[in-house]
Amino acid sequence: MVNPGIPIPERITQITGIDDNTVKDAPPIEAVITDVMDFVDGYILLGHNICFDYKFLVVAAASVGIKYTAKGIDTHKISRKSLPDLPHRSLEALCEYFEIETVHHRALDDAISASVIYGKLCENRDEENFVFALEYKPAKKEPATAKQIKFLEDLIKRYKIESTGNIKSLTKSEASRMIDNILSSHGIVHTK
Repeated sequence: MVNPGIPIPERITQITGIDDNTVKDAPPIEAVITDVMDFVDGYILLGHNICFDYKFLVVAAASVGIKYTAKGIDTHKISRKSLPDLPHRSLEALCEYFEIETVHHRALDDAISASVIYGKLCENRDEENFVFALEYKPAKKEPATAKQIKFLEDLIKRYKIESTGNIKSLTKSEASRMIDNILSSHGIVHTK
């Protein structure tokens, strides 16, 4: 577990079972990403919809000055070719299809499930190279707009939220994420 440094939205808690209390003593990603990079260095990444997870690794690595590139195998991509008649190809749907019992939305369980699914998919395919270069270029970090900063300050004041850090140093995406989290926790604010 890592602490994201922001409140975990309720919908994420409903999906994963992970809440603020679960991660309160966990380190921030910046404290462990170097160890993660050392662990995965040189390996081909395997996962379900692997590009989604890969983006997080690239961004986290970049935050500590590491440029990360990798090759990957995507069980979602393979399942589209191998099981064209299957109505759904989510990790959960494929686990059900292959009768794999697991706990979803936990990193280790999802990784094991993807590995088992990969094995099952390979049984039904001719020899084929499923490895491809993963690509993701992080967006440029633009500073938060004056409008975002003002809105955030108003929300913090309105809901008496204890602010951590300098709001004026946030990027556009960080400010947007913070606004979304406050609104999802406290409700939509109607302004004139």
